[in-house]
Amino acid sequence: MGYEQGLSGLSAASSDLDVIGNNIANANTVGFKGSTAQFADLYANSVATSVNDQIGIGTQLSEVQQDFSQGTIETTGQALDVAINGSGFFQMSNNGALTYSRNGVFQTNNQGYIVNAEGLNLMGYAANANGVINTAATVPLQIPTTNIAPMATQNIAAQLNLDSMDAMPTITPFSETNPQSYNYSTSVQTYDSLGGTEQVNMYFAKTGTNTWNVYAGTTGNATMVGTVDFSTAGALTTTTPNAPATSAGNGYLTFNINTTDGSGTPQPLTLNLTGTTQYGSADGVNNLTQDGYASGELSNYSIGADGTLTGSYTNGMTQVLGQVALANFNDPNGLTDLGGNEYGETTASGVPQVSAPGTTNHGTLQGGAVEESNVDLTNQLVDLITAQRNYQANAQTIKTQQTVDQTLMNL
Repeated sequence: MGYEQGLSGLSAASSDLDVIGNNIANANTVGFKGSTAQFADLYANSVATSVNDQIGIGTQLSEVQQDFSQGTIETTGQALDVAINGSGFFQMSNNGALTYSRNGVFQTNNQGYIVNAEGLNLMGYAANANGVINTAATVPLQIPTTNIAPMATQNIAAQLNLDSMDAMPTITPFSETNPQSYNYSTSVQTYDSLGGTEQVNMYFAKTGTNTWNVYAGTTGNATMVGTVDFSTAGALTTTTPNAPATSAGNGYLTFNINTTDGSGTPQPLTLNLTGTTQYGSADGVNNLTQDGYASGELSNYSIGADGTLTGSYTNGMTQVLGQVALANFNDPNGLTDLGGNEYGETTASGVPQVSAPGTTNHGTLQGGAVEESNVDLTNQLVDLITAQRNYQANAQTIKTQQTVDQTLMNL
C-alpha cells in the first residue's frame, strides 16, 4: 500500500464532495442541471506481461457529467418567464457572442429588448409590422412600444329579420328623422384609416309583399343603396343596388361614406346582408359586425408553446411580435459551463441546431412558468454521506501506510 493511492483517493473524494456540494447549493437555481463526478483508475507506466501483475496507483476524476433531464415546471404568472419542456436551450447574445441557457427568467430593458438577469439578449425570430415571422436568422427579441395602427372598416355584416307582417310606411319619401318613412333601423360604429369613428345607420322600408328598400350612410347623409327581395319561404333571393351604390354579389351592397378628419375619403363600405330573413316575427338584429378598429396601446403579452410572442392591445386586437427560438446540440455534455446558467458551444457539443419550439427534436415552451433545478436533494444528501465516508476511508489508508513506515524504521 502506498501514499499515491490514498492521496488520489482523497483528491477524488474531495472532487466528489465539491460536485455534490455544488448540486445542493443550486437546488433552487432556475434551469440548473445537476452533475455527477465520474472516476477512472490509475496504473503506473511499466512494461507488464499480464494484468494480474499490475497494481493500481489510485484513481482520478475522469469527467463531471451533467444530467440534462427535465426539471419540474413551476407556474409563476410572469408574462416573460418561460420554461422549456423537452430538449433545447435558449439562445442568448452577449454583444454578439452567443451562449445557451435553460434559465427562462426574462424581463425587458429600457429599450424594450428581452434580457435575462445578466443583461444578455434573448434571441429569436423577428416579426414584421403585419406579424409575419422571418425565420432566416435569429435576432435579439424586442417588444415594440408603439401603438398598433388602426384599420379602416371595409365590411359590415348584418344578419337581420325583417317582419313579413309589417305594413308599408305611411310616409312615402324617406327621411332619417321620420320613423314613419321606414320600418326598421339599426347602426354600427365604423373606423376610418386614422382610427376615427363614424356611425353608419341602416334603414329598411317595406315597399311590397317581399321587397324592401335599403338606406345607409352616416347620420344626416343616409341614401338609398339598393333593394332586397325575399322568397315566399322568407329567404333573401335578390339584391339590387341603387346607383351610385354597387353590388359585390347577391346579398352585398357597396356604398361610400365621406370622412372629415383627414383620413382617406370617400371610404367604401360593403354591407353584407347574407342570412337576412323575412319571417313573421319582430324586426331585429341576429348578428352585426364590422372589420375595422382604432389604434391601440400594448397592454400585455404572452409566449405560446411554439415560442410565438403575442401582444394584446387596448383596442382588443392581438399581433405577433416575434418568436423565441431554441438551440439543440448533438452532445449537450460537450458544452462548456460558463457559469451564470450559461453554456458555450464546443467542438465536442457540435454546432447549434436552431429552430422553432415544437419542431423536430426541439421541446415546447410554457409561458408564465419556469423550469426548476433537476437536483434531487434527498439523493444528494445520501451521496454526500457516501462521499464523506470515502474521504475518511482514503485518509485511513494514508494513516495505515504511516504505521507500516514507522514499523520499518523501528527495525
